Amino acid sequence: MKAIVTVIGKDRVGIIAKVSNVLAENRVNIMDISQTILQDYFAMIMLVDLTEMGISFSDLSQRLADQGKTIGVEIKIQREEIFKAMHQV
Repeated sequence: MKAIVTVIGKDRVGIIAKVSNVLAENRVNIMDISQTILQDYFAMIMLVDLTEMGISFSDLSQRLADQGKTIGVEIKIQREEIFKAMHQV
């Protein structure tokens, strides 16, 4: 199963590292990543593979949200099929 991780917030050092660490600790593989800085704001989207994930989807979602609060950004994760359905014309 694949999912989309989005990260948005004020730019600061270490955002990618902190998000990647949560994913790696839970055996989630980053398949693709795109990030940009818009003035002082950081925006990132990741496509991740959950096949080897060691915890439930809801637990991973909570860990990412908690990490986001710690570093001052908003982190969301959606299953790929839900993301596609929401962004289809």
